[in-house]
Amino acid sequence: MTLAGSIFLIMLGAILTWAVEFDLAGVDINVVGVILMLGGIAGLLFGIWRMTNVRRTAVTSTTPVAPGTPVTPVDGTRTQVYEERRYDDPMV
Repeated sequence: MTLAGSIFLIMLGAILTWAVEFDLAGVDINVVGVILMLGGIAGLLFGIWRMTNVRRTAVTSTTPVAPGTPVTPVDGTRTQVYEERRYDDPMV
């Protein structure tokens, strides 16, 4: 469930709980609204937790530099560090 879907469930549950004055036989609209809000809050917390736990790796590569290059370090190599993110979750 995405963050937007969770927020939508929370809003829909709040509308059903506090704004709708409709009665159905055997169904309590207020209880349905509370259940939707609780599901939306659970989905929101799970989505935030999942976003913060994305796999990250730092990759360091050393490449030789041609002599005479203006930005040549003492040992003649240039070190490049970049961050690589992998998304292992399947596309939904």
